Formats: sequence, structure tokens, C-alpha cells
Amino acid sequence: MSDDKTSTATLEPTTAASTAVRTGTTSAPAAGNADAMSAAKESLEDYTLRFAPRSYRKWSAGVVATSALGGIAYLADFSIGANIGIAYGTVNAIFGIIVAAVIIFATGFPLAYYAARYNIDLDLITRGSGFGYYGSVVTNIIFATFTFIFFALEGSIMAQGLQLGLGIPQWIGYAVSTIIIIIPLVIYGMKTLATLQVWTTPLWLLLMVVPVGYLLLSHPESIDAFFAFTGAAGEGGPNLASVMLAAGVCLSLMAQIAEQIDYLRFMPPKTAENKGAWWRAVILAGPGWVIFGAIKQIIGLFIAIYLIAELDPAAASSANEPVHQFLGVYEEMMPAWLAMTLAVVLVVISQIKINVTNAYSGSLAWTNSFTRITKTYPGRMVFVVVNLVIALILMESNMFEFLNTILGFYANCAMAWVVTVASDIAINKYLLKISPKAPEFRRGMLYAVNPVGFVSMLVSAGVSIAVFFGAFGSAVQPFSPIFAVGLALILPPVLALATKGRYYLRRTDDGIDLPMFDADGNPSDAKLLCHVTGLEFERPDMLRSGQDGPDGEPQYISSLALSTDKTGRLVLPAQK
Repeated sequence: MSDDKTSTATLEPTTAASTAVRTGTTSAPAAGNADAMSAAKESLEDYTLRFAPRSYRKWSAGVVATSALGGIAYLADFSIGANIGIAYGTVNAIFGIIVAAVIIFATGFPLAYYAARYNIDLDLITRGSGFGYYGSVVTNIIFATFTFIFFALEGSIMAQGLQLGLGIPQWIGYAVSTIIIIIPLVIYGMKTLATLQVWTTPLWLLLMVVPVGYLLLSHPESIDAFFAFTGAAGEGGPNLASVMLAAGVCLSLMAQIAEQIDYLRFMPPKTAENKGAWWRAVILAGPGWVIFGAIKQIIGLFIAIYLIAELDPAAASSANEPVHQFLGVYEEMMPAWLAMTLAVVLVVISQIKINVTNAYSGSLAWTNSFTRITKTYPGRMVFVVVNLVIALILMESNMFEFLNTILGFYANCAMAWVVTVASDIAINKYLLKISPKAPEFRRGMLYAVNPVGFVSMLVSAGVSIAVFFGAFGSAVQPFSPIFAVGLALILPPVLALATKGRYYLRRTDDGIDLPMFDADGNPSDAKLLCHVTGLEFERPDMLRSGQDGPDGEPQYISSLALSTDKTGRLVLPAQK
């Protein structure tokens, strides 16, 4: 994975800067910068802190899309659908699922496009979309929280399957799903994850789709029972408060777009030849994930109601657990021993497919935040372990008992973040043209904090959380998602206009004469030498160093090395 930086490709000698790089006249790597050198070891780090270079992005659009969609193989959707259906009834649950899906798709589209077009993750997008270089740290923490919450949820589901099928105590199952299975797979980054997702997806689809199809064909009466189910609330028709409560739980999945983006950043360049496949992949694997998620939530609700209404009313206590859901349907189709085997296999495959993504993405988020704050790079694997330890604690705390509360609360934070970034891209960049259209993420080019996004997110999250906990009365309480989405949509353009966009860029010139983009508008693959690490990096990842060479010649530094500069002497001064 490091061959991209040692390529012998050179630049055309059109400028003094390119000539210096091409002829190797820049100064030697700075001594003692151990953090920068450590961060440059990409064989295990998988472009943790930076732009994904073209030389590494060798996958087709289809492979990237398949890999990204493999990350939504989680079974939590089945639990979420069952939980909200049992609580609020079928009609309200379905309307809630649809409301959430529309919001997630609309807000996820601009984010997915930016990730695929500019080959950067959501943290890097967030920096230049209203938050600033340090301001986006808080959103990284929100995303890291998402990854360990859903890792814990999926790990709990797997432990339930292992206990039911193999008699393994749940506390041991938690450890097995966390330590023995996931950590070895996550070490090797995108290459291993892409292979895993592509090869396991067909079997996963077969195990999930066949039993549902069987149920619909062999028990058509279950459809009537499904739509007649009123849930604990006993509501036969739609109720706006119940719909919004259901939507609020589903909207906790909004941060899933960040995990999709961790794959989409490896999309190939968009050209005239591949633009059809490119757009299909971006839409399907980007915001399109929520279509599959909504279908899974409805299926989870359908199976849960079948188990309760058609088989055993006492099944309500476990009907929200996917292993019991699929086991119940499998037992209708085949011998009990085979049904149990397939149910456990489905749970294990699903848990592995999603939790390698949760562990991988969470480690990126923690590493990004820690490195920016401390200027020290401990390595991504440190935070793989940190993330999984937190998830293991949640599992041991039996989070299933208070799942709706956890997800409903978290949804307010996720919505405030994602909608704020989407608003800045769609409105401030494209409509008002206040925010710079091309994303910027490099240290020195951005202000530390941009109030446009940072304040918008804090206000929208704070107000919606207060509403969620009843600060404005029980009548308003169910509508916290509306406050989160509405404020996060409106505040960024208001604050951008109020500040006249002055806090987006600290500099507009990065000191390099070479163009940032090629003729097709894709990030350039021209390479420059980083004087700190002695390695070549592609143009979008580079900027002029604040320290000239021994003879006064310009030197260049990668965003990666610059992030670990504790002295600040390599950072360019603010542009006047």
C-alpha cells in the first residue's frame, strides 16, 4: 500500500517548483519528526488522515459500490424495525421509516458526491464545509460514538446467536465477536475489507432474502396481520407524534453515510467513459444505502409481527432479536438443526461484514481527532482497540434493554452534524456561493474554527436534545428530529451571510503553481516531494512549507506531515 509514494513518475518541468522536485534539489527530510514518519507508513494505516491518492485507487466503481454496500449488512435494522413497530404499530412505524429515509437520502447525496469526486472522507469534507481545521474534531467524536454504539449492537446480536446456537454464554460471545474475529481483519485496511465484502455479499443476500420470500408465499395471511398490528400504543391509524418518535429512532442511522464515504473516497476518477457507472455507484452506495436499510427495517417489523401474531404471542419478548426472527422463519422451512445452523451463520456473517467497517471507520475518526489535537500520531491500531473496548463495555451493560433511548438521543447529534454539512455544501457552496466550492482540509489553509458550521451544529443539537428530554413539554417532545433537521438546515446559510464567509479560508493560495485538478475536474495525480518525510505525495495533499530550503528555495510538505508539526514553523502564515 505504500508503493504509491515511491513511484518514479515525474512532473513536467513547467515551473521552478516542479523542476526542484523533479531533480531532487529540495532539502533532506527533517530529522527527528518521528510522528510524521510513523504516519507515513501506509502499509497498515490506509490513508487515515488524508486524501486518497489516485495511485492507490485501483478499484472499479462497481467494486467500490459493492464493498460499501457490504457495510450495511448489519442486522440492527431488523431490531430497529421490530422495536418501533412493537411500540407504535405497523402504520406509524412504516411512515416513520419513510420519513427518516427521505431525510437521510436528501442529506447524504451531497456528502457522497463530494467524497467520491474529491476522494476525501467525511471528516475532511466537514473541515472545509463550515467547521474549520479543529472545529470538526467534535463531529469526529460524534461519528466515533456512532461506530461503537452500532458495533456494540451488532456484537450483542452475534452473542445472542452464539448463545442460542452453540450455548456460548453471552459475555464470552461479546469477547469473541470483538477480539478474536474483528481485530485481525481490521488491521489491513481497505484492501482486505473490500475483498471480504465482495465475497460474502452473495451468501448474505441468499440467507436473508429466501426466508422472507418463503414467508410471503406460504403465509399470505401474514400480510393482513402485519398491517393490522397496532403495537403497544394501540393506534390503528397514523399518529403524527408516533410517526416522529419512530422516525427519530431510524434517524440515528444518519451517520451511516460517513461509513459509506470511507469506501466511496476510493472511487476512481470520473471521466466521460465511466460517468454512468460512476454516478450509479455513488448514488447506490452513497445515499442509496438507506433504501436497503428501510427495506430491512420493514422486514424486521414484518417477521416480528408474524412471530407474535401467527406463532406465539409470548414471542414479543424476543421478537426484536434478529437471531430469533430468522430462526422462527427458518424453522417453518426446514428441520430444526438446519434452521439453527443457518440462523447462526447469517448472524455471524452479518456481524463480521458490518463490524469490520465499524471498527475501521471508528479508528479513523479517533486517530484524526487525536493527531490534530496533540500533533502526535499513535497509529490507527491503537484506536481500533480503544473503540472496541468501549463497545465491549456497552455490550456487557446489556444495551438492548434501552436501545430506543440510546438511538433516539444519538439521532439528534447525528442529524445536527450531517444536515449542517449538507446545508453548507448545497446552499452555501452551490446556491449562495459563499463557501468555497472545492473542499479544503489542509492545516494552515483553514481557520481553527468556523462558526458557520460549528455553531449551527451545537445549536441544532442542543435544542433538539433539550426537546427530546422534554424541556419544552411532552407535546413537543416527539418532534425533536424536526428541530435538529430544521435548525441545521437554516442556520449555516444565515451564519454564512452574517459572517460574509470570512472564516472559511485562512489562505486562498497554497504556494504551489501546479493545478489542483486535471482536465476532467478530478484531483491531479501530479506528485511533489515532502521535505519532512522524503516521500512523494499527490498534488491535492501538498502545500508549500513555511520553511524554505537551505538556499532559500521553496519546499513542500504533505498535509499528513503538517498535521504532526508541533512547533507550527512549517505552517504558512495567514494571507492578508
